[in-house]
Formats: sequence, C-alpha cells, structure tokens
Amino acid sequence: MKHRVYLDSAGTTSLDPDVLKTYTSLLESHFANSESLYDEGSEVHRMMEKARSAAAGLLGVSADEIIFTSGSCEANSMAIKGVCLADMSRKHIITTPIEHSSVLNACRQMERLFGYEITWLPVYEDGSVRAEDVRAALRPDTVLVSVMYVNNETGAINPIEEIRSIVRRESHAYFHCDMTQAAGKIPLSLKDIDLASISAHKIHGLKGSGILVKKRYVPMEPLISGGEQEFGLRGGTANAAADMVFAKTLRLALERQEAFARHTQQLHNRLVAGLKTIEGIELNSPENGLPAVVNFSYEKIPSEVMQNELNRRGFMISARSTCEAHSDNPSYVLLAMGYSTRRASCSIRVSLSMENTEEEIDAFVQAVKEMTEQYG
Repeated sequence: MKHRVYLDSAGTTSLDPDVLKTYTSLLESHFANSESLYDEGSEVHRMMEKARSAAAGLLGVSADEIIFTSGSCEANSMAIKGVCLADMSRKHIITTPIEHSSVLNACRQMERLFGYEITWLPVYEDGSVRAEDVRAALRPDTVLVSVMYVNNETGAINPIEEIRSIVRRESHAYFHCDMTQAAGKIPLSLKDIDLASISAHKIHGLKGSGILVKKRYVPMEPLISGGEQEFGLRGGTANAAADMVFAKTLRLALERQEAFARHTQQLHNRLVAGLKTIEGIELNSPENGLPAVVNFSYEKIPSEVMQNELNRRGFMISARSTCEAHSDNPSYVLLAMGYSTRRASCSIRVSLSMENTEEEIDAFVQAVKEMTEQYG
C-alpha cells in the first residue's frame, strides 16, 4: 500500500472539517469564561445553552437533562457512581462483563469501597445479553442496571428496548445505557432510559467532549466538586467551545446515519466474504451485529504480532478496546462469550467508516492472507 489505511474508527474517528472550522472560530472569538457576568461571558453562556438545547432536541430529551462531560468514560463514571452515592440504601448493581472498562471499573470500585453487590449477566455466543436474564437478576435493592447498546469489540447489539421496558415496569432501579458505539450508527430512542453516555470523538467530533443524558428525576451526587456548572453536578470551568460544537457533531452524525449504515454494510459484506476464504480465520462478530465492526481471530498468530505486521504493511487496526490496547491479557469480551483463551489472545478488530473504500478492504484481506501463509 502506498498510503496508510485507517481501520480503527471504533477507537476514534477523524475530525469532521466543518466541526473543526466551527471550533477554531469559537476559540478565536469566544474565549471568555461562561460563568462571567460581563457581556462576553454571558454570550458564551447563551451559546452553550443554545447548543445544549439543540443536542436535547436531537435526542428527544429536555435541555436540563443534558450534562456536558469530557467523554463517555466520565459520563459512565458519573452515571454509576453518582447514582449509587445518591441512594446508598440500595446496594445492588446489574451489569455485564463485556462493558467498557469505564463501566466495569466504576462498578468494581463501588463494590470494593462501599460494599455494593454486582450481578454480572451471562453473555451468549453472539456477544449479547438476554432481557430475561435482566428480569431474573432484578431485586428490591437493585439501584442501577447498566448495559451497553453496542459492544465496542465485536459490534454485538444488545436488546436495549426489551431491557429498558423490563427495568421500568418491574423494578425501581435506574437504567443506564452506554451508547458510545451506537450514536450516529443505528436509530436510538431514549424513552425509558434514565441515563445515557455519548462521546463526540466516535462520531467525527472532538476528543475530550461528550454528554451524559440524565433524566430530571434521577438523583445524582456530583463526582467533581466545584461551582454550579452543569446544574451543580460537574464543577469546573466549562470547555465552552467543545461543548458548543457537540450539538453540530451530533447533528451531522444523525444526518449521515443512513448513508453510514449503507456504506459500512457494503464494506462489511466484502470484508467478511474475503476473510471466509482464508483457512483458519474465525469470525467473532455476530451476523446481526453492527456492520461497522468486524472481529476475527487466527489462532496461529497472536494479536500483537498480527497488529505489528499489519501496521508495517500500512494498516491501522486494533485487537480490542483502545483503552485496553496496551494490555497483554486476552480479550475479556471474547472470554465472556465462551471462547478459548487462545482465540481471545489472537483477536483483531476492524472498524469501518464512511472514509473507507472497497479497494482498502481488498488490500487488507490480501495482507491477512499473505500473513497466514507466511507465519501460520
């Protein structure tokens, strides 16, 4: 390949030129502190609230239910720790072992420091959980259920509509959904979802920018003490320009959602068909998962070796969540799905975007084929 091929859009995406242009303009012209009382500060505050209302409208919630954050890791931590600390009379959490590390570690911290009990839902071979298992796990002392919409390693889609309905009808627990890999890729509804996390840099926005949707009735203890920013739930001077362009980032992603789905489905079909021609390749992503994510294993070549060789050949891919990229451990997601340690240690994640082409997919498949012939 004469150029580098980026196949890691589940890790992060390129910055949309329109978003960058708006952001740069705002940095130059609207640098005042949004909490200042003089005219310039008031104008920044007004523009932030306009962006908050716009994001709320796109998601079908109220403006006071949008909390600007630094991204989904913070939003996930806020949702779990903030809700649990606001009501410590109930100390039971339900989640899955395939969540992003920000969810897993927040739950484990509540368990370790405050004596919360965690129920880990079973994960099936298709990489998803079942709504009936959520029902069976609910207890009178369940304070929170946290289940991701789309898994970041395999693209498996969880039955969120069924789960949220069960939690709402059959318990007093709050339901949190990590929508990081779903926003802008599949249709979303926040009906009966109490808390939801979205990150801008997964949809061609800025790193260090995101939101937590928190419905009005959900109690929350702030994790960052400070002033009255973000309804008193997140202290600190606002990253105003980033917050202001979040709404534009989300709008563009939603406008392109259908085109994204069509394009990535075509690339997905081509990629999977190509991988199936290579002896020894095992597909780990479910057939009904998000087309933009394809996870596979070749058990004769460890993940790190294949990553390094593909990098040398010009392909940027990952083996698991980027937040776990430097870990030598097998994929905990594939282990939870019941796959062997060897298979989980040899996984590769390809994640697609509108910017990828069929020629790039063909070249990638050819590179993998050559590697299996050379090293396998």
